[in-house]
Amino acid sequence: MGIFGGHGLGLADGRKAEPMPSTTLPHHKLIAYQLALEFVRLLARIRIGDARLREQARKSATSAALNAAEGAARFSRADKSRAYAIAAAEACEAVAAVEIAGALGAASPHDVQAVVELGTRVKNVLSRLVR
Repeated sequence: MGIFGGHGLGLADGRKAEPMPSTTLPHHKLIAYQLALEFVRLLARIRIGDARLREQARKSATSAALNAAEGAARFSRADKSRAYAIAAAEACEAVAAVEIAGALGAASPHDVQAVVELGTRVKNVLSRLVR
């Protein structure tokens, strides 16, 4: 029996390979990560007419999701807090980029509102993880 509770799989050279564990990564269990990933999807869908602001909004949203995932994988409370704080700030930056695009007429009011609402949720959930 393998270390993960199953029987080893045979390799071409006759050795036994251990099956992959059937667990998820730490960030897969994190609601903040799931929200941040949905935020990334939203920013990929909406139209932002200003290329620089579009790139900044998408980059910041992506960074929010990446930092949420990093925080979930960290072990010390201080390391987790630092990553979650960065993620929350990046979510705010993404929202600001879209709000500025809206002020310039490069994003629709409806899209701006959707980004503000989801971005606020992302920031609020991440902020609760900062200690």
